[in-house]
Amino acid sequence: MMGKKLKIALALGAMAAVFGAAGCGGGSSSSSSSSSKNGIPSVIRVGSETTFPPFEFTKDDKYVGFDLDLTDAIIKQMGSKMEFKSMGFDALIPAVQSGQIDLIAAGLNATPERAKQVAFSDPYFTQDGFVIVVNKDNDSIKDWADLEGKNVGAQVGTQQVKVAQEAKAANVKQLDSNSQAFMELQAKTLDAVVIDQPVGMYYLKQGADKDLKIVGTAKDAEGMVFAMKKDNKELQAAVNKALKELKDNGTYDKIYTKWFGNEGKK
Repeated sequence: MMGKKLKIALALGAMAAVFGAAGCGGGSSSSSSSSSKNGIPSVIRVGSETTFPPFEFTKDDKYVGFDLDLTDAIIKQMGSKMEFKSMGFDALIPAVQSGQIDLIAAGLNATPERAKQVAFSDPYFTQDGFVIVVNKDNDSIKDWADLEGKNVGAQVGTQQVKVAQEAKAANVKQLDSNSQAFMELQAKTLDAVVIDQPVGMYYLKQGADKDLKIVGTAKDAEGMVFAMKKDNKELQAAVNKALKELKDNGTYDKIYTKWFGNEGKK
């Protein structure tokens, strides 16, 4: 009788171990639970900050933009699917470092400081730089030297903050989004906003040119790149390969033309 009970207990213990192991596996994310044939996850978790038109923004309750179209095409070229997450810009690098996301696609400039934290793809957008946006009736700010002593806005966590600080602005207000920066500029609680040139041009094209204008010469910026965990060489190589293939087969040009037209195509 004791032997029978022992056998039952051992069997139940084995079953519990099996189900316990299955439960542990079920808690992992979809991107790490299965892989495609090339060793890249079948689902790539992409993070972005979605107030950066025309690169990523919300339209009709959907996330859209150049970065989203290009990233989706790259991931499909790799044989995987995209899972998209919207989050604050300053949360993106910590999220990829901690494994919450696999890839950053957010108009990220390839700065030396960021290179210490994450790995970069090859540049996917180089037709950019930083510009100053002011109210149309502002005649005191004409170029970068004129930002000295002024109240300047820039999006938190971006290179624009550093550019404004280097211009000796009296106060650099770090805002959650570019749209918030423009609202404060129009309300005249800011003297100027420093922003990526294509983003500034897009905002003005959408009707903001009634109240705002771009002044000064564009200040060079590092090219925009995708970013991933520093030791994820497989994903880095796969993204670079897919990006090159999309440029070679004309897909990149189609996506670029959709969002920027034919001017200054890179």
